[in-house]
Amino acid sequence: MSESFAPFSIARLPRIEFGSGTLNRLPDIAASYGTRLLVVTGMRSFAESEAGARLFASLGERGLSWEQLRVSGEPSPEFVDASVAALRGTRFDCVVGVGGGSALDAAKAIAGLLRPGNSVMDHLEGVGPELPYRGPATPFIAVPSTAGTGSEATKNAVLTAPGGFKKSFRDDKLVAEWAIVDPDLLATCSPALIGADGLDAFTQLLESFVSTRANPMTDALARSGIMAARDALPALYRQQSAAARAKMAYASLASGICLAQAGLGAVHGLASPLGAFFPIPHGVVCGTLVASATASNIEALEARDPDNPALPKYAEIGRRFAMKKGLDGPDARRFLVEVLRNWEVELALPRLSAYGIGEGDLARIVAASRGSSMKTNPLVLTDAELSDILASRL
Repeated sequence: MSESFAPFSIARLPRIEFGSGTLNRLPDIAASYGTRLLVVTGMRSFAESEAGARLFASLGERGLSWEQLRVSGEPSPEFVDASVAALRGTRFDCVVGVGGGSALDAAKAIAGLLRPGNSVMDHLEGVGPELPYRGPATPFIAVPSTAGTGSEATKNAVLTAPGGFKKSFRDDKLVAEWAIVDPDLLATCSPALIGADGLDAFTQLLESFVSTRANPMTDALARSGIMAARDALPALYRQQSAAARAKMAYASLASGICLAQAGLGAVHGLASPLGAFFPIPHGVVCGTLVASATASNIEALEARDPDNPALPKYAEIGRRFAMKKGLDGPDARRFLVEVLRNWEVELALPRLSAYGIGEGDLARIVAASRGSSMKTNPLVLTDAELSDILASRL
C-alpha cells in the first residue's frame, strides 16, 4: 500500500466550467477581468459559426470590446512574436482562446508575452537560451471547440517551426485561469477531425496512465477518461449525439489534466519530430501510431521488464474494454491492441506515407524523438523498436 501512495505533486489547474451551454458564461467570466479582450480563434470553424456569432453578440451586450486574432494552422514562434509586437501597444485585460489546440496554444503563448514583450524564442525548451519565464501573463480563458489536445488544462504552448522543430513554451504561469468546456461546440467537427483528435485524447490518457510519473490521482482520472472515450469515440465518429459529445469533451479535458501532471510516452515522443519535419496534423500522428506503439511497449516490457507496473495497467484497460474480469494479463493486453488496430481502420486514420514520409526518413525522426515525452514512457525503447513503430504505419 505504501508504494501505491508514494509522494506525488499536482500542479496548478484552471478553474473548470464543464457542460452543455457553459459558453454562455464566458462574457461574465471575462468581464471579471476588465472590459477589453483579445479573442484568438482559428481561421473559420468557430469564428464563422452560429455559436461564434452568438458569443460575439453577447460580449457586446455585456459591454465588452475586443480585438480578434485568427490563427491559420499550427502556430509558429514567428506568428507569436509578430502578434505580440503588433498588439503590445494595446491594453488587454484578458485573452480568450476559442478553438482547437492550435488556437489555444497560440492564445496561451501570446497571453504569456503581451506584458513582458520579449520573444518566445527566449523560453522554448530545447531551443535558444531557455531563459526562465518571469511573467506576468495576461489572464487567459481557454475554450476548446474540439476534443483532442486538452490544451485548456496544460501549462505548455506547442509551437512549430515548419521543417525545423516542434517545441513547448512551458510554465505554470501560462495555465488558463478558466477552462470553459462546452460539448455543444463539437457539433461542427467533421468525422475526420473527431477521429484524429479523439485518438489524440485517448493516446494522452493511455500514455499518462502507464507513465513513469503516474500517481493515484492521475490514474483515477485517466481510467474515467479512457472509458468515456471507449464509449463515445467510434459512436461520435459515425453520428453526432449530445451524449457522445459530452463524453469526448470530458475525455479530452481529462487527458490534458493527466498529461500535465504525469507526462506522456513514445507516441508523443515521435509526434514532435514528425510534426516538425512534415505537414502532418498532430491528431493524425497519435491516431495512426497508438496501436503500434502500445504493442511495442507491451512486447518490450514482457521481454525485458515483466514486473513493470505498466503491464498490469495495460491488462486492466484490456479487461475493461473486453468487459471480462477474468481475462488474463497477456490476453487482455492483446485485446487492447486489437481494439486499437480496429480503431485505425474504423476511424480511417491515414498512414504516414500519405504525408510524404518514407523509410529514408525514419532514422532522422527517431534521432529527434528523445524529448520530454519519451522520458516518461514506461521503458526505454531502442532506436530499432521506434523505427519499427514508424515503419508499421508507412
